[in-house]
Amino acid sequence: MAASMTSTAASLCRVLRVCGHRRNTSTAGVRLQTATEKHQVVESTEEYKFVERLIPPTRVPKPPKHDGPSPSGWTPPSEVPPDLPYMIRRSRMHNVPVYADIKHGNLKTTLLRKVEGDIWALEKDVKEYLQQLTGKELPTQVNEVAMNIRIKGQFAEELKEWLLKKGF
Repeated sequence: MAASMTSTAASLCRVLRVCGHRRNTSTAGVRLQTATEKHQVVESTEEYKFVERLIPPTRVPKPPKHDGPSPSGWTPPSEVPPDLPYMIRRSRMHNVPVYADIKHGNLKTTLLRKVEGDIWALEKDVKEYLQQLTGKELPTQVNEVAMNIRIKGQFAEELKEWLLKKGF
């Protein structure tokens, strides 16, 4: 082992001499380490600030406070949640979780996600609102475990506006 380390060190010295580096100079930044020297790790908290800039954030930051919709059309939630038996949480990107869904090419549904509380009361309110809007009662599917409601037809924009008016 010691013989191989010595031959490795000698060949490294030859390479450094050929490349123009001198042995034992601090400006070259090259230091040969033998088997007897111990490895040391130095933890520097001063330089960690440069590493922190490169780490992506783990959360989406809270949106800035403003009144009314933003130029992109996004609307902030009301300061006080509505006094209803159910609650609809915003998505990770702070949007209202209502989505248009198409299955099998032609089955169009609307998915209302992140429902907490009395999901059946929300389904009743959604059915009443859409009956006033369309004039007919639309079939719905409630999934209590997944905390979502699926409505037959595409009413994503109408439901988003309705939920925003309610304060979600």
